[in-house]
Order: sequence, then C-alpha cells, then structure tokens
Amino acid sequence: MLDRQSNKRTPTLKRQCDLLGLSRSTAYYSARHDPDRQTAEVTLMNHIDQLYTDQPTRGRYGMANALAQEKGLTVNPKRVRRLMRKLGLEAVYPKRRRNTSIANKQHKTYPYLLGQLEIDRVDQVWCADITYIPLHGGFAYLVVVMDWYSRCVLSWELSNTMDASFCVEALQRALMSGRRPEIFNTDQGSQFTAEAFTSVLKENGISISMDGKGRAFDNIMVERLWRTVKYEDVYIRDYATPAQARWGLRCYFDYYNHQRRHSSLGRRTPGQMYGLAKDGKCNKIPIGDGWSVAANAAAASVALRAPFASAAEPLPA
Repeated sequence: MLDRQSNKRTPTLKRQCDLLGLSRSTAYYSARHDPDRQTAEVTLMNHIDQLYTDQPTRGRYGMANALAQEKGLTVNPKRVRRLMRKLGLEAVYPKRRRNTSIANKQHKTYPYLLGQLEIDRVDQVWCADITYIPLHGGFAYLVVVMDWYSRCVLSWELSNTMDASFCVEALQRALMSGRRPEIFNTDQGSQFTAEAFTSVLKENGISISMDGKGRAFDNIMVERLWRTVKYEDVYIRDYATPAQARWGLRCYFDYYNHQRRHSSLGRRTPGQMYGLAKDGKCNKIPIGDGWSVAANAAAASVALRAPFASAAEPLPA
C-alpha cells in the first residue's frame, strides 16, 4: 500500500500516510523479532566496533560518516548513538565532567589512586575492564584481569550478559594463585562498583581505585590490550559461535602471555615479566583442550562462561 521508493513522482511517506489516514510510525515499523532486522543490526554493531577500535575519538556523527565512507552504509546518528551505548562505547575527547560515564548512582565509587603513583613492580596494581566480542548473529562480553606493570593477563571470562557475576568470577580466579595486588583499578561501570565485586577486594585487603569520570586514559594499559586482542585475533578469526570464541581467546591469551614480546618490556613477554618463566620455560599445566598457568585450574561449566586462562601461579618461597 505504501510506496517506499524515493523519487520525484512518488509522494513522501508522510504525505502517503496523511492520504491513507495512517500514523507515520506505521511506515517505519518493523517487527522487533524480525530475524533479518536482528542480523542487520548485529552486522552494523560489528562495523561500529571495528571503526571504534581503529579510531576511538569518533562520536555518533563521526561514526556515521565513517560508516558511510568506509562501509557504504547510511545510518542515522541517533541509531549510531543507541548502538554505541549498547556496546558500552564512548568517544574519547575532552568533555565536561557532568556529561560523562554511565554508572549505577546507588553504588559507591572510589577515588583514582594512580595519578601520581610510579608503578615499578608486579602485583603493585591490577586492572580490569570489559569489551565487546562480535559473533555471527550475536555478541558476547569479555572481561580481563591484568597486572599493570607486566601486562600479564591473569584471568578472563566470557559472558552473554553485562551483569557483575562474570567479573566477580574473573577476579576470584585471578586471586586463586595466592598473589594479591596492592591496588585494583577499574572504571566506574556498575559491574565493578557492585558490592559483589568490591567486597572481594575488601576481604583481601586490596585498595580500590576507579577511573575519574570521562577519563578514558586512566585505565590505559587494559585499553591497549583490547586493541591488540581485536586486531591480532578477534577480527582475523571472525568467531561464529561462543564455543569458537572461548577456544580462540584461550589460545590467544596463552600466546600473548608467553610468546608475544613487548618492546616496552625489553623484548620480554608479559609472562616472563610477571615471574612465570624459569630457565626459559613457562610454568604451564594442561587443562583438557587448552593450557593455563594457574595453580588451581578447572574448566568452566556451560553456556558462555569461558574456560578461563588464569595466569598467576604462586612464586616459590
């Protein structure tokens, strides 16, 4: 009944709706559970994630322009903003403090403790963050706990929800080694300000540090890790399912910790800097279909919960 093709001979959709006595929203309605619509939205989110990883200073207008220029997709900036919020992405640029960050206002936040601190040893500061992992037909969220000084990935978890539980699991797994940081730094996301997460830190006598609002570089080490993981693994592998992502990320983090050398670490690996290598060999133990350097390793159970890659083994006394 409605002609959606735009040309000089066809009235606008608004005019057609007026003539037919229909609400204009009828012309734009599409079923919420339309499989084609959902697939198109996931594809668009994947494009946004790639463009953001490449250039995190793009806001909704810059992202809309990039989608048009690099992907050939015309997308309304409002839609771009909605999807960026869904992915937990925010453009990096100077902004007024009152307009930044989305957090749970009912949760207690903590001051940023790393401003003037010289981080010069392992287990001085650990940090954690969450990122989006694209899949065919959907997506998942990845959380990582990392030692700031050595850049060693201590544990990770994959989840299909943004609740606090998978972050708590990653934290507890990193602490299974018996090693403790002096300070644990995160952003002010509701997963990290939740009592379930902060209580674990308090019970272990760990000082809590949180990024300031709008301070994208306060947790810069783990932000750099996301770029590395995505360009060296996620985008190349193009994981189709959660199972593929679990296996692939397990292999990549093993490579990252024990084979990928960093010029900033004197061409040593994060595992070597963290003290996990002796006589050129890493302290690994097999756990089924993968490897871990954890003292107490156990594969995760079901669904999207990842068979982790803890990387903190107690050093000999």
